Amino acid sequence: MDEKALPLASDAAPSGRRKTAILAGFAALRRSRIFYGVAALLVVAACYAAYRVIGTKESPPPRAARRALGGPQPVAVADAARLDVKIVRHGLLGTVTPIANVSVKTQLSGYLTDIGFKEGQLVQKGDFLAQIDPRPYEASKAQYEGQLLRDQGLLDQARDDLRRYQSLKKLDSIARQQADNQNWVVKQYEGSVKADRALVDNQSLNLTYARIVSPIRGRVGLRKIDAGSYVSTGDAIALVAQIDPISVIFGVPEDYIPEIASAQKKRGALEVTVFDRSDTKQIAVGRLQTLDNSIDTTTGMVSGRAELENADEKLYPNQFVNVHLLVDIHEKALVVPKTAIRSGASGLFVYKVTDQNRVVMQQITPSAGEHYDDFAGYNNGMVEIAQGLTEGERVVTDGADRLRDGAEVRIGGDGGAAPPPEKRRSDPERARERRPPRPPSETQ
Repeated sequence: MDEKALPLASDAAPSGRRKTAILAGFAALRRSRIFYGVAALLVVAACYAAYRVIGTKESPPPRAARRALGGPQPVAVADAARLDVKIVRHGLLGTVTPIANVSVKTQLSGYLTDIGFKEGQLVQKGDFLAQIDPRPYEASKAQYEGQLLRDQGLLDQARDDLRRYQSLKKLDSIARQQADNQNWVVKQYEGSVKADRALVDNQSLNLTYARIVSPIRGRVGLRKIDAGSYVSTGDAIALVAQIDPISVIFGVPEDYIPEIASAQKKRGALEVTVFDRSDTKQIAVGRLQTLDNSIDTTTGMVSGRAELENADEKLYPNQFVNVHLLVDIHEKALVVPKTAIRSGASGLFVYKVTDQNRVVMQQITPSAGEHYDDFAGYNNGMVEIAQGLTEGERVVTDGADRLRDGAEVRIGGDGGAAPPPEKRRSDPERARERRPPRPPSETQ
């Protein structure tokens, strides 16, 4: 074999080494790019973290934190003053009830020839409602009137005979017995005439009953029967309810009875305010007429009736309502706003502001005790104070959440309340907090 035709081992070895070196160079190049990429990301992250730390240290604390660090606490105050305070008992459930609720029924039998009202119509006392066929009763009346005339004639004849017999009796021209008998005949005819007149009057009354009229002033309900129907005695025609004025019957706990009775003797008819079923919307104002004469032993309640004007018809029969009863008015009572009263371990207290603009915890006793809030809604948010304050003393009404006994305050501030949305949006400090951080430029 020719030696030139075969490749030498020495020639093939350098070629393999070069290829390996080239591959190793590419691998090293890839590793260096990954390394530098990771390093660049780490640098960016470190810069961002440093920016956040520095920015947080440089930014001022929030407004609430600045206030907590020092300086007087801004508060709002009010003076203890004297006003008239209403004492109102509320939560009394009642039902609207017509003062008169009359079921109009027939008192005769016959055909109903006419209906003279529309359903829901307002009628006055004596207004025409319905008509029953009067002809049978007119005929009976005529018959009894004829009988009355006959018996009246017989009575007149018997009286004339009695006068003649009495004259003859004086002359002793007739038997005494005959004269006495004629006297009894006259009395019999007098009885017959009286009975006939009663029959005539009864038929006249029936004719009155045949024309049915409203017994009261009120609103007519749905009719119970139609014209052309045959009705019997006692059949209902319609229901008439008096709605103006109208009454409300409500339950009163027996514990309130002495207070109400004393107030009635002192003030007369007590004022009653009626609210809707949700106890939010006022409907009408009236007067308490009376309480019932006994307590229901099953509920411990006594019923009361209040009368109210209802010209606008806001109150409807059988409507459920809430009743607020004004039982007394405390004149010139010492009051403070309800927002000034706070509760602690030792009871109710207020923060009283001294002349040195420092606060002192002052124990108080509202006249209504722990239920002082029950009457604040009727007195523009004011609460009567029985003990603990005097007129003219200043109490904190807003901004007392972070106060402590002896703390210095600044009167006339916003009381520690959060700024309104407009101010929060225009606050440069909060705007700076909301501004997103600017990331550093990426390392190329």
